[in-house]
Amino acid sequence: MNQVSYKPEAPGIPLPHASEPSLIEVNGLSFSIAGKTLLEQIELDLAQGELLVVVGCNGAGKSTLLKNITGELSGRGDVQVFGESLDAHRPRELARRRAVLAQHTHLSFGYEVEEVVLLGRIPHQRRQVESDEDREIARESLRRVGLESYASRNYLTLSGGEQQRVHLARVLAQLAGTKGDRLLLLDEPTSSLDLAYQHQVLRLSRELCAEGVGVLAVLHDLNLASQYADKVAVLAGGRILAYGTPFSVLTPETVRTAFGHEVMVVNHPCLNCPLIVSAT
Repeated sequence: MNQVSYKPEAPGIPLPHASEPSLIEVNGLSFSIAGKTLLEQIELDLAQGELLVVVGCNGAGKSTLLKNITGELSGRGDVQVFGESLDAHRPRELARRRAVLAQHTHLSFGYEVEEVVLLGRIPHQRRQVESDEDREIARESLRRVGLESYASRNYLTLSGGEQQRVHLARVLAQLAGTKGDRLLLLDEPTSSLDLAYQHQVLRLSRELCAEGVGVLAVLHDLNLASQYADKVAVLAGGRILAYGTPFSVLTPETVRTAFGHEVMVVNHPCLNCPLIVSAT
């Protein structure tokens, strides 16, 4: 397999912009806390209909990067969403177009599953009054994650993986019915899921991309990133080590540097993507 490692002259050199409008542009982003640099000169972009996956070892800066993109943290540099800085957006309007699925969502009340999903409709409601359309969107969102029969179940009785899928349905409901550009940010959306549902979530992400949504996902599994991503950004020590297509980025050299582990990279026997196999 002919592969070329992505080795920019300076960290964070971005890919050429796609022909579709950029939904996220990160330029020269750095972030430090208590004198420790967690992100340094990050540059990347996400276009309409793209799936960008961010990978890296524990502590590489993945969640910190995502929190800077959502506005939960604020570093030096420029982060634009829908062509404007985060500060320029009204929170309610932004919430109709951009949804964020955190790695852990703590909910201690015994809501019915459909009630949890309906929380995603709050930015669309006046006086927090649910409409028949809201309830129909919630049911359709549950159907898309394979939980349509769970609508009346007590959320607290579900497994961790089922709860994670309920929150995925919630963010789908949040974006549903919105006109124009939409953006979905996912932090470890497959972490509590078994194999079949890991692929279900990422197939659903690809379906959303086909509908024009831009999706940025933080993942640990390199082979999931390889199979589903349009672009992969590899973080190491708070810097972008490699950024590009799966074939150009997921090389033995890059994986060794980022994860400290020897791998072989071969053509996947069934799919048009690299397959990463441990060499030790």
